[in-house]
Amino acid sequence: MDKTLDAPLILITGGSRGVGAATARIAAQRGYDVAISYVSNDDAARAVVADVEEAGQRGLAIRADSASPDDVVQMFETIDRTFGRIDVLVNNAGIIAKQSRLEDLGFERMQRIFAVNTIGPILCSQQAVKRMSHRHGGRGGVVINISSASARLGSPNEYVDYAASKGALETFTIGFAKEVAGEGIRVNCVRPGHIYTEMHASGGEPGRVDRVKATIPMGRGGQPEEVAHAILWLASSEASFVTGTFLDATGGK
Repeated sequence: MDKTLDAPLILITGGSRGVGAATARIAAQRGYDVAISYVSNDDAARAVVADVEEAGQRGLAIRADSASPDDVVQMFETIDRTFGRIDVLVNNAGIIAKQSRLEDLGFERMQRIFAVNTIGPILCSQQAVKRMSHRHGGRGGVVINISSASARLGSPNEYVDYAASKGALETFTIGFAKEVAGEGIRVNCVRPGHIYTEMHASGGEPGRVDRVKATIPMGRGGQPEEVAHAILWLASSEASFVTGTFLDATGGK
């Protein structure tokens, strides 16, 4: 596919690994130019951009902490300069911390998890709506928030703070979707279940999916690409009448 200046632009936060990286690669194969944000892994981010370019699309990796208002503003200004448009925002960046019961959670940990998982998507959506909304002269667009089945399940004894941060993100999704539905912007949410990504190592149990897969009705964990397909369906015109909706990619759990 030839590179083109009128390709739609998708921004995926936390796009250097896991679901974000899978979404970036598949999006490029479907004709999107792709921007990703990442916090620290330069090599992984460069590898994603290389794959985007191999697919014939323009790629850009931006080092930015989505929980930092200044970083978010600078990231969107960089996209303005480089692409001159944004059509889809995927609020994918998210973190967990080591598995713990509630009484052992530290305050700084709670603050950081909510900053990245909840405030970060709100900050990014704030910048996106200023560019997408018909109220601001935009052409419309799509915002997709990446939650977690934990928002429904609560993650007792492991990540109740993470689950709570995702629950807050889901409430934001509902309100934001209603706020901009008449302005050309669709806002939806994907809830991944137990997916084989590097995130589990951050929680102290790299093999967590294999431990719990017997509790999943389909009997297996999911692959990042399976979540990416759900995200990109919501981004597509096939979902043109879908907003304020939650799509579970959980294997039935």
